[in-house]
Amino acid sequence: MNLFLENELAKPGLKLAFKQIFISCIVVMSITVGIYFLGEQTSAKSALIGGLIGIIPNIIFALKAFRYVGARSAKKVVESFFSGVKIKMVLTAILFSLAFKFLVIEPLPLFGMFCLVMVMPLLQPIINKQ
Repeated sequence: MNLFLENELAKPGLKLAFKQIFISCIVVMSITVGIYFLGEQTSAKSALIGGLIGIIPNIIFALKAFRYVGARSAKKVVESFFSGVKIKMVLTAILFSLAFKFLVIEPLPLFGMFCLVMVMPLLQPIINKQ
């Protein structure tokens, strides 16, 4: 991880981001396995792909956004967040395009799981009552 970090102060933010991503991965896998065992293989595949479309850009964003921290690098912090958001949006659009073009998927599980992954950071304070 030191490859992506310029500042030791950024480690707590990156650690929190990856904790949230890890919890999202567990939720996606749990729901996907549940759907699969209900006998809905296409729905399970669609849900897994929707989860991955949400998780992969979040990983890239976390690595890009938490690269700099501190008052001396305030301009770099803002620039890294904005460029991280841009990359995340473009990558999300590309992944959706690829999924619809090359895969046989069901839209409801795909978008449902994607929306759940997007909402997970908002639910994080409820999950982590520390």
